[in-house]
Amino acid sequence: MVRGSVTLIVLALGMPSLAAAETMSFGDAIGKLAASCGAEIVANCRGVNPDSTRLKECLSRNRDVLSPQCTSDYLGVFDAIQKRIAARVTVANVCQREIVKVCGGSTKETSKSVPCLVSTPKGISNNCLKAVDDAGYR
Repeated sequence: MVRGSVTLIVLALGMPSLAAAETMSFGDAIGKLAASCGAEIVANCRGVNPDSTRLKECLSRNRDVLSPQCTSDYLGVFDAIQKRIAARVTVANVCQREIVKVCGGSTKETSKSVPCLVSTPKGISNNCLKAVDDAGYR
């Protein structure tokens, strides 16, 4: 039962649209959170909607009963998730020229151009490639 609850929380955290250089994949972040704080989440955050904001708030409210490992890891994990989300938003701005000219796409639907940005080596600027890497797309 406890393992199933932790698995559900871990899967739910990976769902934001939504997971390189200074970012951590959503999967790695969630795995670290589950390993460090799984028992605390089950014991103290039962009934909390397991999106990253509410879960972070729950852990912060219960900081006094968290294990030392969870206390040292959870803020870094949520920071990494926010950095990855911000990096994905940045791709549309940094790669605007490439999305339109090289990939024939629209910056309003950046996600449709990501496969092109990843697989087309010619015409993609270094800044765009870095943004794609930071976002975890390649």
